[in-house]
Amino acid sequence: MNGISLFSNVGIAETYIKNHGITMKVANELVVKRTKFHHEMYPSCHSVAGNITDASIYAQVLHLAQKEKCDFLLATPPCQGMSIAGHMREDDPRNSLIKYVVKMIQDLQPSYAIIENVPRILTTYLVDKQKKIKVVDFILRELHMYHVNYQIVDTADYGTPQSRKRAIFLISKKEKWEFPPRENRISVQEAIGHLPSLESGESSEITYHYSKELQTKHLLCLKHTPTGKSALDNAKHYPKNEDGTRIKGYATTYKRIDWDRPAPTVTTANGFISSQNNVHPGVLQEDGTYSDARVLTLKEIFILTGLPDDWHPPKWASEQFVRKVIGEGVPPRLIDRLLRTLPKETKN
Repeated sequence: MNGISLFSNVGIAETYIKNHGITMKVANELVVKRTKFHHEMYPSCHSVAGNITDASIYAQVLHLAQKEKCDFLLATPPCQGMSIAGHMREDDPRNSLIKYVVKMIQDLQPSYAIIENVPRILTTYLVDKQKKIKVVDFILRELHMYHVNYQIVDTADYGTPQSRKRAIFLISKKEKWEFPPRENRISVQEAIGHLPSLESGESSEITYHYSKELQTKHLLCLKHTPTGKSALDNAKHYPKNEDGTRIKGYATTYKRIDWDRPAPTVTTANGFISSQNNVHPGVLQEDGTYSDARVLTLKEIFILTGLPDDWHPPKWASEQFVRKVIGEGVPPRLIDRLLRTLPKETKN
C-alpha cells in the first residue's frame, strides 16, 4: 500500500511505517528546509514544499497521490492554535488546516487515514460556512462515509519512553479500526541508563552523545539539584538574575527529570536548561552533588523519542534545528503501534 503524509515535518512519524507494508510516496510540508530534510530521509518520496492552502500546491499534492495510488494518509497538522503551549485562540487560522486534511481524504478516497493532534482538538471549534462547529464534529460530518474512531492516548503507553498525550483519529472505509492495547511503560532508566555519564562540555565515543558547555553559574546550580527536582527550589544554589536575586519560574524549568518513569514531553526547546524538564536525572555523588549537570544529549533525545539506533539526520542540519523538529514531531512508535491493528484484509 502506498501512502501520503501531510504536514510531514521531516518524516519522524513515518519512521516505522515501512514495517507494515506501507511505502510513503508523497509528502507535503510548508517549510523548504524541512522538505529537504524529509527528502534526504526518504529519497523515493515526492516531497512537495509549499502551503497546502494554496490551490496550486493542493492540486499538485493530490495529483501525485492519485498517480501513486496512495491508499493510506497520515496527517499531523500544526497545533499551535490548540496547544496549551500556545495561546489557544479559537480564531487561530491554523485550527482550520484540518479542513484541508479532510478535503484531501474526500478527494483521494484512501482506505485508511490517521489524523494526529493535541488533545484540545476534541474541544476546539473552527468556522465552517460562517458557523462555529467543533473540529471533531466537522470531521465526523464530512467523513460520514468512513468509520472514525478517536480517543486521547499517551505515547508512554505505546512503546515510547516519553509521556506525550495526543488525540488520534483512526479512519477506515471497510470496518472500525481499533486502538491497540496499552503496553508496560518504559522508564528513563531503562531507556538511557546504559549511556555513559557526561558532564558539561564532555563527549563520548557514541555518536550524538555529547554535552554542550554550560555556563558556570548554571553548572553550580544543577550540581546541587537532586533527581526529579528543579534548581529553583534549592535553598542555596539557585538560578540568579544579574543583580543576584532569585530567578522565578515554573516548577518544570531548570528541572532534572526522573529515572523511574517515562520522560516528560520533549518540547522544541529541549536544548535549554531554563525550559521544561530538560536536565539529565543525574546520580548522587559522594560529595553530595549530582552528576550530569546538563541538558539531555541529542542521543538521549533520539532514544526518548523512540527513534532507532540507525536514525541519522542530514549532516547539514544543525543541532538546534534537529532538536526543534524532534520536539514538533510525532513519536514514531505510536504510529507503529496504531498500524499493528490496521484491519487485516489490507495488510500485505
